[in-house]
Amino acid sequence: MTIHLLPELQRSINERKFASWTVIQEKTIPLIQEGKDVIGQSHTGSGKTAAFGLPLLEKIVPGQGLQALVLVPTRELCEQVTMELQDFAKYTPLRIIAVYGGVGLEPQKKNLVHADVVVATPGRTLDHMHRKNMPLNKVRIAVLDEADKMMEMGFIDDVRKILSYLPKNRQTLLFSATIPEEVRKLVQQFMQNPIFVKTTAHVEQEKLSQYYYMVDSQEKFSLLVHLLQYERPGIAIIFCATRRRVDALAKNLSKQGFEVHALHGGLSQSQRRHSLGKIREQKAEILVASDVASRGLDIQGVTHVINYDSPRTAKDYVHRIGRTARAGKEGKVITLVASEDYNDFANVRQDKSLEMNAVQLPKDMRKVFFERLSRNEMHSSKFPRDIRKDRWRRDRFQGRKRPVR
Repeated sequence: MTIHLLPELQRSINERKFASWTVIQEKTIPLIQEGKDVIGQSHTGSGKTAAFGLPLLEKIVPGQGLQALVLVPTRELCEQVTMELQDFAKYTPLRIIAVYGGVGLEPQKKNLVHADVVVATPGRTLDHMHRKNMPLNKVRIAVLDEADKMMEMGFIDDVRKILSYLPKNRQTLLFSATIPEEVRKLVQQFMQNPIFVKTTAHVEQEKLSQYYYMVDSQEKFSLLVHLLQYERPGIAIIFCATRRRVDALAKNLSKQGFEVHALHGGLSQSQRRHSLGKIREQKAEILVASDVASRGLDIQGVTHVINYDSPRTAKDYVHRIGRTARAGKEGKVITLVASEDYNDFANVRQDKSLEMNAVQLPKDMRKVFFERLSRNEMHSSKFPRDIRKDRWRRDRFQGRKRPVR
């Protein structure tokens, strides 16, 4: 399908050497150009920013005030979407700025005076609205990017309030990996006869290998170190359940000689930007992260996703693995399942479309592959005192009966 863009935008696209339009781009760009409200359901990595960004930029008149508002759930995604829109618009005089929390209000206030397009998180948007720094009366296009993630993070009331202040005759675009009930209610309340477009997952399943290990809690970190040494990933993202676990794991991997950076919501914006910068520049090989990195972030060259802690649901698992096996490249997903992960991993495995293979640990793990690291190494309060009980819980998870003694 041929998509026609303004010459200035087409020039930037040509420089990026797009091989072809993705499915979500082919289906939504013409509809948005026609002025339709659109719901795009597509997994992360499918090219949604270009899908809404290119037709959005065509509709903006430079110097006429704030005309487009793009709401996103996280600071990292805010910066990423802003940079991508700025790159698309580099041959136009459009001013596109990012607005998010964790940094000063005053510089953003000054930039808002001349902004044509704003990419923002909901909380900081409300801050500027209350201070009358962000007039919304000229907004012609509103975009909700990663809408389901915004709902999960508790932004539903903020989003409703922001949308209620926008002009009634605007065009509204919503992009989301899933369409839960809260998102459906937003659609009913704030969109006009939207056209629904759904595409399949962007992860190329035939290029994605998925494995899991059943491991005692005390051996989990040792197994991870062995896997990193044995697999020798290009770039690996290791997901943890909590910020504290992210920090502890990053610290102890660094002690083992790995070049590693951490990413979670408790870090300052400069720290988060620094971590992502090192990974994107390939000056570090491992990113230890909470689920803040599983949605929307574009990190090229990820060869391995390792779930140090199991995700809670199959949906969370799919978002995590979407970081690898992209753009025709192969990828591998490894999940480490200890006793504290059994319930969550059982939830993940209810999705029968996920083709995960169990990998057996060596018979004598301590002697053959790696030495056991101390219990205090990971500062975990969940290590079981009775390893026999831990192994019985593992056997029960795998469907085996407790032996009679």
